[in-house]
Amino acid sequence: MTLVKFKKPRLPRYDSMFTDLLGSDRLLTNDFMLEDKWIPAMNVKETEDHFEIEMAAPGFNKKDFEISIENGLLKISAENSEEIKEEEKDYTRKEFNYNSFLRSFTLPENVNEEEMIDATYKRGILKLVLNKVHIDEITPKRVIEVH
Repeated sequence: MTLVKFKKPRLPRYDSMFTDLLGSDRLLTNDFMLEDKWIPAMNVKETEDHFEIEMAAPGFNKKDFEISIENGLLKISAENSEEIKEEEKDYTRKEFNYNSFLRSFTLPENVNEEEMIDATYKRGILKLVLNKVHIDEITPKRVIEVH
């Protein structure tokens, strides 16, 4: 008779999680906190006079979005939450949902930050139109001599 060594199966998800946590400094990095965050898919289209950004963000309302431009950085964020509570004689049911995301992009030099950006949200798609500055309007690079 041959004895076969039996190895008890471990749950790989938890085993690797503890190894990751205890074997590295991942707790101290932002990647650990952001690992399970949802980031919406996005398309960028460039035409002769503008950029179009389309972002798939279903389940939000227009009022949930915050879009800003500061120092050449475009920030798009959204946050919403929903809570449903149903109470009957023999039971209570409570559900909640929370969604959020933040994406930021460094804008190219030829985006006109001063002009109005057109933002629309229809059927789960956020669309931004950023107008360009014509190349001749951009301040040329200055070379400064050291004396």
